Amino acid sequence: MSDPTQPPHHGDEPPRFPPGTGGPFGMPPVGPSQSGHHQGQAPGQQPPPPPAPPGQQWQHPSGRTPDEITWGGAAHWSALVAAFVALSFLGPLVVLLTKGNESAYVRRQAVESLNFQLSILIYGVVSFVLVFVAIGILLLLVVGVLWLVFTILGSVKASQGEEYRYPLTIRMVS
Repeated sequence: MSDPTQPPHHGDEPPRFPPGTGGPFGMPPVGPSQSGHHQGQAPGQQPPPPPAPPGQQWQHPSGRTPDEITWGGAAHWSALVAAFVALSFLGPLVVLLTKGNESAYVRRQAVESLNFQLSILIYGVVSFVLVFVAIGILLLLVVGVLWLVFTILGSVKASQGEEYRYPLTIRMVS
């Protein structure tokens, strides 16, 4: 049966509802924009942020630009890369010298990472000397694990735009 208040429905054309009712049974229509999720997104997830207007750069909720966040993260993960040549403090030092004057956030993260890497170097040298007393082997393992865990944590936090302060750090560079 057809409803005399509804215009006729033809083929693939979506049904029309009287103005003010929104949909069948007085329910508002539900489309991708009203259902709480977008195509390819699980229900309950927040939609992605809108793109930045033309001529403007997107900013993190903290007010930091993507470049600041990238270089802040680089100050930490570059220590992991530089560790392959046994000089993990070189990565944060290079970031501090090249980008430290452009952003206070990048400078703080580079200084924090540099201080931690220098502290770990000192702890490693002391542990190496103590190898001859037999406790140094255990200390070297502990220092190595702490270095890896804290450096990864710092990299992740800084890459999310957050401030990160390493524990067990001697603050030599300010």
